[in-house]
Amino acid sequence: MKYLLVTALAVLVFWLWRHNRQAEKDAAQREKTTRPRPAAKSVQATEVVACDVCQVHLPRSEAVTGSKGLYCSEAHRRQAGD
Repeated sequence: MKYLLVTALAVLVFWLWRHNRQAEKDAAQREKTTRPRPAAKSVQATEVVACDVCQVHLPRSEAVTGSKGLYCSEAHRRQAGD
């Protein structure tokens, strides 16, 4: 009889625990669907170029411009004879 009572109590505790978890999941799902989404920020793409000497890729805004091409540093611009 004692084992039956312990088993019934364990089943009851497990059921309550599982029922509570399911209720929390449902509440989180409802909150997720009812919460307004923030407006997406417009991200401007950055053009990536390769150095003519070492082929390292870098943003165009950081590239050193020469008459013969784009370089990653002033030293590579001079090395290319530009």
